[in-house]
Amino acid sequence: MPDTHLITSPIKAIRAKCLDCSGDSAKEVKLCTVETCALHPFRFGKNPFHKGRKLTEQEKRERAERLAKWREEQKQEA
Repeated sequence: MPDTHLITSPIKAIRAKCLDCSGDSAKEVKLCTVETCALHPFRFGKNPFHKGRKLTEQEKRERAERLAKWREEQKQEA
């Protein structure tokens, strides 16, 4: 099971749980047949219900700037 401090999102937590359930085998996660499991659709670490969205270059820049600012704030707090 991966270190919990490395899990950065609920989707990644689901992926970690699926790996744990399958004995840390990505192949077994892929081959999982337990379709009654509530996590089954999310086992690849992606939300299958999330529709991709194309961002404009301006939106990408704004998000990158916001992320950089947040990371800098996190460093200063540590």
